[in-house]
Amino acid sequence: MSDGGQFKPGRSGNPAGKAKGTRNRTTIALEEILQGEAETITRKAIELAQNGDTVALRMCLDRLMPVRKDRPITFTLPKIETTADLTKATQALLQGVADGEITPSEAAELSKLVDAHVRAIEAVDFAGRLAALEQGAGGRR
Repeated sequence: MSDGGQFKPGRSGNPAGKAKGTRNRTTIALEEILQGEAETITRKAIELAQNGDTVALRMCLDRLMPVRKDRPITFTLPKIETTADLTKATQALLQGVADGEITPSEAAELSKLVDAHVRAIEAVDFAGRLAALEQGAGGRR
């Protein structure tokens, strides 16, 4: 700590961080208030929803069927075995969006996977070329 009672820049007052499993005080307080009342509150929310309260209805539906953040898609990409195959994959993604087969955001996510795969191919290719160069040099430096 510095003289003014403040921690020095870059130095945490708790280097170990928050203990695993530590819960927020507000969350604990709310759980204590609601303990034993959850069933009554849930029943009331269902009643309100059944009587046409759209906010209660939305809340109940969100609990019964939460919005999916992701979904499986069926989309065929050409094989990507070399970096030269990248253009075939991106062309397929563009065509899939143009045809309405996949959404632009789905294509963007698939593009990230294609990019990661191409980087893996490049890394393997680089390692192979480096090994060949080292072997060709015969250990000479």
